Amino acid sequence: MDTNILLESGTNELEILEFKVGDNHYGINVAKIREILLYQPVTPLPNTHPCIEGIFMPRDTMISVINLRKCLNIKEQPENDGLFIITNFNKLNTAFHVDEVLGIHRVSWEDIIKPDATINADDTAVSTGVIKLDDKLVVILDFEKIVSDINPETGLKVSDLENISERDRSNSPILIAEDSALLSKLICECLRKAGYTNLNVNMNGQEAWDTLCKMKEQGTVLDDVHCIITDIEMPLMDGHRLTKLVKEDETMKKIPLIIFSSLINEEIRIKGETLGADAQLTKPEIGKLVAAIDELIEKYEAGRK
Repeated sequence: MDTNILLESGTNELEILEFKVGDNHYGINVAKIREILLYQPVTPLPNTHPCIEGIFMPRDTMISVINLRKCLNIKEQPENDGLFIITNFNKLNTAFHVDEVLGIHRVSWEDIIKPDATINADDTAVSTGVIKLDDKLVVILDFEKIVSDINPETGLKVSDLENISERDRSNSPILIAEDSALLSKLICECLRKAGYTNLNVNMNGQEAWDTLCKMKEQGTVLDDVHCIITDIEMPLMDGHRLTKLVKEDETMKKIPLIIFSSLINEEIRIKGETLGADAQLTKPEIGKLVAAIDELIEKYEAGRK
C-alpha cells in the first residue's frame, strides 16, 4: 500500500480507504492501516463482546477480529467472506471484518464535514466526519471509539493520574485542539485533576489557529497560551497542519506543542519531528501527557522570566 503521504509535512491532506459494509460506504484514514487481507477463518473465544468474531494469527501475531456488521447494526448477510482491514492505533493491532474494499482517495481535511449534534451524540457516535466522493456520501468511522466501547481499557488511562497530589497550575494556560467531544471532555477532566484548570478548548485545528491568531493580534498569545495540545485527525485543519503553522510563526514557535494522537508510530513520529512538535504521545498515555506538559511548561515559563 502506497502511504507516501504519511511522510509529507503539513499538507492538511489525508488518504481515505473507502470500503463497504452492506450497502453503505465507509472510510478509514490510511495512516491507521497496516495491511488488508482476504478473509480467513477465525477462532471464536468464549465470553467475549458480541462484536468480537474471534482471533487469528497471521505471521505468529495474535489479532482480534471485530465484525463491523454487528457494530453498525447491519442485519443482512454478506454475499462473500469479505476482507480484514488490519489496523494499528493506540499501540494495538486490530482486524475489522468488512465486505468490500473499493479504493483509496486523497482528500483535504477541509472537505470533511463534521456531523452535527442531532446525529452525533457524544456517547453514541461512531462517525468523525462525512465526505462526498463522486455521487455518494462516505462516512468516516471513529475506530478508536468502536474499540474503546468494546474494551474501555484501550481508552484514556485515567487511573494513571491517581497518584497525582492536589496542586494548582491555573497560571499555566493550555490550548487544546480535539474534534472528539467525548475525548476532549476526558482530556480536560484529566488536566483539571492535574491542576491545569485554565483550558482553551477548540474543536479542530482551524478553530485553534484562528484563536491563536486573534491572541497574536491582541499581543497576548505568549501570555494566554503556555502549551498547545493537538490531535492529528480533525476536520477543516489537521494537527500536523496546525503544528506547521505554529512552528513557522516567529512569535508562536516559542510555545511548546504536544501532538496527542492514537496515530503515533515511527512514520508519524518522523513527520511530527520534521514539523517541530516538542513532544508526541499516543492517546492512552494520559499520565505521560501530564508529565510532558509539566516539563515543557516549566521550561517555557522559566525562559520568559
